[in-house]
Amino acid sequence: MLAFIFILLLGCVIAFVMVKNPWFLLGSFAALFLAFGLILVNPNESRVLLLFGDYVGTVKKNGLFWVNPFYSKNKISLRARNFDSERLKVNDKLGNPIMISTILVWRVLDTYKASFDVDNFENFVKVQTDAAVRKLASLYPYDNFADEGLDEEITLRSSVNEVSQALEQEITERLDIAGIEVLEARIGYLAYANEIASAMLKRQQATAIVAARHKIVEGAVSMVEMALEELSRKEIVNLDDERRAAMVSNLMVVLCSDKDTTPIVNTGTLNH
Repeated sequence: MLAFIFILLLGCVIAFVMVKNPWFLLGSFAALFLAFGLILVNPNESRVLLLFGDYVGTVKKNGLFWVNPFYSKNKISLRARNFDSERLKVNDKLGNPIMISTILVWRVLDTYKASFDVDNFENFVKVQTDAAVRKLASLYPYDNFADEGLDEEITLRSSVNEVSQALEQEITERLDIAGIEVLEARIGYLAYANEIASAMLKRQQATAIVAARHKIVEGAVSMVEMALEELSRKEIVNLDDERRAAMVSNLMVVLCSDKDTTPIVNTGTLNH
């Protein structure tokens, strides 16, 4: 068709110049009209064809094609696209306000659905992704609170793979109506909202301090027990209950103190 159009246009122009017949000029206009049927389809692109509002088909093969000049030819990209959503302020399962966003990789799979089942498929992807993120955040807590009896198996912060899989499934179900294929969906940003961020940071610090103190006390008790057993076994010194209690108290203070202790040397005897 490209060669035919070129020959027809060139022949009509030459004939009109030589013969001066207006019919050859109409032939050149016809050649230009036929040229409107040429379409170029690049890799990972498509052309949706309509004839006066009636869907004819979609050209996905790469190359130069000729179709009916009366067809309307809408271009839709089939390439993978990235969507980084805005940071949304939502409440998690426990009601704590958090800031969350998602990164979505998607592409058009069904050009008919993308063109005619939704109004604007790109805006549809954005709106439905935000809705899916809001729903997901309400299903899981931000973090575990085992000390309060709220030990969740899946959390937004620690269960990255499980949360991403649930998010991808939720978005896939929502975008299926638009013929969109979800390639990947994951949490891009996650943090407590500003109004509770400082309080939650203090809580995490307190939890860490308590855990560290628990470990220190556990080790100190073990060391005191070992010291008393060694003193008794080797009969280095015989301690009554009162002096044993005093020794235990002093050792616990030394071992559990968060600051360096100042030693006092006793130069007297056990009886004075």
